[in-house]
Amino acid sequence: MGGKRFAVLMCGEDSEYVKKKYGGYFGVFVKMLAEEGEAWDLYRVASGEFPDDDEIGSYDGYVISGSCSDAHGNDDWICKLIALLNKLDSMKTKVLGFCFGHQILARALGGKTGRAIKGWDIGVAAVHLSPSSSLKLYSSLKIPAVLNVIEIHRDEIVELPSKAEVLAWSDQTGIEMFKYGDHILGIQGHPEYTKDILLSIIDRCVKRDYIVDSLAEEAKARLEEMEPDREAWKKLCTSFLKGRL
Repeated sequence: MGGKRFAVLMCGEDSEYVKKKYGGYFGVFVKMLAEEGEAWDLYRVASGEFPDDDEIGSYDGYVISGSCSDAHGNDDWICKLIALLNKLDSMKTKVLGFCFGHQILARALGGKTGRAIKGWDIGVAAVHLSPSSSLKLYSSLKIPAVLNVIEIHRDEIVELPSKAEVLAWSDQTGIEMFKYGDHILGIQGHPEYTKDILLSIIDRCVKRDYIVDSLAEEAKARLEEMEPDREAWKKLCTSFLKGRL
């Protein structure tokens, strides 16, 4: 008898820093989400690596990573990923998406994504959990009503799929977390990131002229002031993915 099986759908490249320190982003996700007796596999979907059709149903859940690509883009791999997500939705398989993963889930289910109205969001944000019917989602875990999370994104969900429910918002972003049925959960932030990972990404973004120096300095200053609630997010994400909510 095998334990549960999970797969990470990697939508971006590993940075040299993350490769060296964490064995790539796959290592970062496994460290946060994996429990004893589970098998975890990696598919580099941005490089065209997808599970075979006969493998798709063998996983208990999927995790979709962040990406430098836009969720509203139409690259071949993005279109193929959307088709896979539609399949997983019809199978009611657990899917957990972070950042780009959160946005692409919304798009696959009929929502819309685009550039964020307020521009880049970089640093640690206070995310407010909505007092909704899903409160049982947090109350059973004894999670506080405001959680800090690391953010780095310039896109957002512009329009939620019908039937999806907003679970959290922040001052900068209207849809920080949403659920669709009991099997899909999207989180705009990066609960898996540590501060050092974000600092290395900020430096890379400056080098590539994605962001200006002043924005980078502001983000670094905010990082000094706030701590991400990594344990609470870990509890929320693992409980959802493993069907314990």
